[in-house]
Amino acid sequence: MEVKTSLLDNMIGVGDMVLIEPLSEDTFIENLKKRFDHNEIYTYIGSVVISMNPYKSLPIYTAEKVEEYRNRNFYELSPHIYALADEAYRSLRDQDKDQCILITGESGAGKTEASKFVMSYVAAVCGKGQEVNKVKEQLLQSNPVLEAFGNAKTVRNDNSSRFGKYMDIEFDFKGDPLGGVISNYLLEKSRVVKQPRGERNFHIFYQLLSGASDDTLKKLKLDRDFSKYNYLSLDSATVNGLDDAASFRTVRNAMQIVGFMEDEVQSVLELVAAVLKLGNIEFKPESRCNGFDESRIKDKNGLPLITSRTLQIQSDMPVWPLSKGCQNKTASANFPIMNCRVPSWQQTSVKLAEDNSFEQFIINYCNEKLQQIFIELTLREEQEEYIREFLNEVTLEGKCFGTENYFSGLLIHLSTILVYICPLHVFCCLTVYHSLLNVVYVVMAPPTAGFQFRASVGTLMKNLLTKNPNYIRCIKPNDKKAAHIFTDSLVCHQARYLGLMENVRVRRAGYAFRQPYEPCLERYKMLCKQTWPHWKGPAREGVEVLLKNLQVPAEEFAFGRSKIFIRNPRMLFFLEEKRRQCLEDLATLIQKIYRGWKCRTHFLLLKKSQVVVAAWYRRFAQQKKYQNIRSSALVVQSFIRGWKARKLLRELKHKKRCEEAVTTISAYWHGTQARWELRRLKEEARNKHAVSVIWAAWLGTKARKELRRLKHEARSKQAVSVIWACWQGTKARRELKCLKEEARRKHAVAVIWAYWLGLKVRRDYRKFFRANAGKKIYDFTIQRIMQKYFMGLKKTMPSMSPVDKSWPARPYGFLDGMHQDLRRIFHLWRCKKYRSQFTEEKKATYEEKLAASELFKDKKALYPSSVGQPFKGDYVEITKNPKYQKLNSLVEDKVLLADVVSKINRANGKGAPRIFLLTKKSFVLADQKTGQVKASVPLLDLSSVSVSTQSDGFFALKLKEGSTSAAKGDFLLSSDRLIEIITKLHRIGAASADRNQINIDISDEFLVQFKQDKVCVKFIQGTPKNGNGVACKRKNNRLLEVSVPSP
Repeated sequence: MEVKTSLLDNMIGVGDMVLIEPLSEDTFIENLKKRFDHNEIYTYIGSVVISMNPYKSLPIYTAEKVEEYRNRNFYELSPHIYALADEAYRSLRDQDKDQCILITGESGAGKTEASKFVMSYVAAVCGKGQEVNKVKEQLLQSNPVLEAFGNAKTVRNDNSSRFGKYMDIEFDFKGDPLGGVISNYLLEKSRVVKQPRGERNFHIFYQLLSGASDDTLKKLKLDRDFSKYNYLSLDSATVNGLDDAASFRTVRNAMQIVGFMEDEVQSVLELVAAVLKLGNIEFKPESRCNGFDESRIKDKNGLPLITSRTLQIQSDMPVWPLSKGCQNKTASANFPIMNCRVPSWQQTSVKLAEDNSFEQFIINYCNEKLQQIFIELTLREEQEEYIREFLNEVTLEGKCFGTENYFSGLLIHLSTILVYICPLHVFCCLTVYHSLLNVVYVVMAPPTAGFQFRASVGTLMKNLLTKNPNYIRCIKPNDKKAAHIFTDSLVCHQARYLGLMENVRVRRAGYAFRQPYEPCLERYKMLCKQTWPHWKGPAREGVEVLLKNLQVPAEEFAFGRSKIFIRNPRMLFFLEEKRRQCLEDLATLIQKIYRGWKCRTHFLLLKKSQVVVAAWYRRFAQQKKYQNIRSSALVVQSFIRGWKARKLLRELKHKKRCEEAVTTISAYWHGTQARWELRRLKEEARNKHAVSVIWAAWLGTKARKELRRLKHEARSKQAVSVIWACWQGTKARRELKCLKEEARRKHAVAVIWAYWLGLKVRRDYRKFFRANAGKKIYDFTIQRIMQKYFMGLKKTMPSMSPVDKSWPARPYGFLDGMHQDLRRIFHLWRCKKYRSQFTEEKKATYEEKLAASELFKDKKALYPSSVGQPFKGDYVEITKNPKYQKLNSLVEDKVLLADVVSKINRANGKGAPRIFLLTKKSFVLADQKTGQVKASVPLLDLSSVSVSTQSDGFFALKLKEGSTSAAKGDFLLSSDRLIEIITKLHRIGAASADRNQINIDISDEFLVQFKQDKVCVKFIQGTPKNGNGVACKRKNNRLLEVSVPSP
């Protein structure tokens, strides 16, 4: 959003009419229309604010706008009513000057809304505190009360103010409001008895009949039907967009805040009701014997107030009876007086009609006086500023409309005429030629009305002249109460009788524009080399140097004590044009410097990239050289290892041959020895067992041959294995070397290709490098938006309550996903923090409550009443009560629940009190008085629990068939804490691993085993005979009926 720092920045049309060039009525209206079409409804005439009624809501009255205009110079921002309110408030607080804001305009121009905006601004910027807030609330809430009793629907405005108001708000030395005094002027009392077509009476009559309760109307003896009251017009009884019933409630609340007591409020309503009922009085004519006509009230005794007339003539007070027509006129004159006691504050406006009453005559006269004061104070303010700034040579001459003496004499003469014509009930028509328009008046008033009005207006004018004035001139753009419609003739007519052109001429009679030296030098210092970029001397000297350098004629400006005064708007526009050209030159210079910085940054980046690329290339080249040297070394090493292996193989082969030769020789030697031995043995065998010896020798020879063969095969296999292993090792090393060499080549190619692609991309996209600036700006903008979003989210964070569903609205659409994720994460974290505060005991209690909700929610009518009751467990204080110490000692485990229940008798359905104890393993029933144990049942024998859907406390504990505890049958009990008992039983069964979970049966009809018989327990809704409780009665041997009260 663009932030304006001056009234002259990017203005639509001309923000200050004093600067319009050329000045004429056509250019004046055209400038208003142009700003109105762009929703710029406020325009200045110096310090005067012109307000156009937009007939729609505009987003210019937010809390952000209040802070924007707070403590700012009047001409620093765009024209706004907040600027005038802030100027008046700061002058009152800081300079201790009484301030007066005068709001004028035609009916429907927005005077009431303007006053509300001024009061709301003052209430927003003044101090805080209980008493201060109370006073501010009373001041703000006075508006509904005053509008109810003083506003009405007219053909021009649905909420037209029909009386003048003067509110005097008092502040302390800190600027905090202490209170206020409201004065009433010129209430249109005649509207009570007569309204023009298309209009209606004051709002309070319709609000009372629409919004009051039946009892209130009954006390006031009123009916809601508007048609039953003569003072209420029926053609405009209802107004679109106005809710009279809601407005009445607002008025009642506002009256209490303002300080009305209840009896005072009642008295006011009774007075309003009396006016309505007096309007229905009818008269019947009668004749007296002396020939005079008189009348009486039909079916009522005559009221002297409206059936006769008393006139004081010197010392005599004769009484005349009135005719029917005169009585009607007397009633119409007196009844409005009863209604004029309540309202006391509103603006005034000129009203134009074919026939205007005496009241409208004096209202228009009051407006003439205000117009006169407006011109006089404007002249005085201009002249005082020139004197204050030591510009004594400037003298403003002007004259007002000159209506005071004419109207004073006219009122005296008119009062004299009324003294004599009122007894004859003659109405006179009087045409008065105002300064800007002609109005015809129909006058009937008491002799002293003019003098009373003259005194009150004189007091008002004297009061206004003692204060520093501030003006708001309200204009309505059309008579259709519609937005975006601008009627030139209507606006021109209002501008004429408001004297806006005269105000502009008064402002331009001397110097059209003035500005303090500091902001003037700050705005135009770039136009001179001596003052740019910083001026170190006084601001006035800097402005003098600046204007001298620009060769501005001396007659076009003047130096005051604290301000520079410019006579002609053309000179101001000349300075603005020079400033605009200079700003363009400065922007070009900034762009040039930025582009140079950008190119240098790009060059340094390329240089740095080249150094990095060169370093990586040198590294790659050295690595490749090292790899080549290492590869060559590996080849040499492999050849050397091969040569050594072959040499070793040759040595092994030679050694093997030598070993084989030794073996052969040894074999031959052993053969020779064997043959020798054989010959010896044969020789001996011939002598001794020749056959056995030969056979043995043969076996030995055969065995030795086999041995030699086996040894030879073993030696051959070992040599082949060694040679094969050496060959496989050589082949594997060669394959490994090839794979390594291929991997090195692939890696080198990949590195070179990657660097080449990077270089190519940088060369291709070098011409698009400027686009990165937009991306950086975009990233910076997004970063600032995110920072602002998170800071705003920090200030508007919801409470830590897990049930709080509020969450700040997302400011931007693209943050929607993240906004929802943050909401979910915050809620999860908040729930975790909330759970971390739970103690183990509290956590167990909530788990029991959750289990109860899962079991009985929307199933058992008794459940909602148990939600707010905490689960205590021990309700009889079994550990502290000495009466139950023996019973407590008999229970081995910890008691989880101890309460008094009613055990239902099987025979007659009556209940007997029993102590119910629940542990993790069993439940015990004991006598309440003695503490003697009646029954102890293990939870292993409990199969299920049955309850009804009604609001009773009956429940049946069903035991497993065949168990020891099931001999006497099931237990039918009743307790107010049924939800807690069954929940604990269910949780014990669910937490135990050695037993099945206990089933919960919820039904209005179930079976209970009583010894050998099964009895049906049936729940019905009805009214028990013994009171409001639950009644149980046995109908027969098979039916037990429980009567539950209807909800």
